[in-house]
Amino acid sequence: MKYTADKNENYCLLTVEEDNINSIIAPHLKSEFVIIKNEGAKHLVLNLEKVKFIDSSGLSAILTANRLWADSGMFIVTGIENENVKKLISISRLDTVLTIIPTVSESIDYIKMEEIESSLKGEEDKREK
Repeated sequence: MKYTADKNENYCLLTVEEDNINSIIAPHLKSEFVIIKNEGAKHLVLNLEKVKFIDSSGLSAILTANRLWADSGMFIVTGIENENVKKLISISRLDTVLTIIPTVSESIDYIKMEEIESSLKGEEDKREK
């Protein structure tokens, strides 16, 4: 599987450099998600801007990442530009389950804002005690 992983202090940006996320690619993608999680990435942004097709195994891999980050951070899917990919995500109702943000920069801004909100909420909780 071809991909790039840009690891940052608070998040990892994983860009899939493949046209298809199918039954051949999906197991490798799942493994990469587990490795990134085990390396301590607090949040994951999955960039799909180069992806033109996803099958059910690809959707399963994406849901695996969603579960991995469910309790400890954010999992964001971004760069869904291909109409077939958009339709599949909509038809499968994953748009109601996943956090989908249009661009990478908006996704990173979203993470930063959530971090700030969380920090402010933590300070407020300390003051209430």
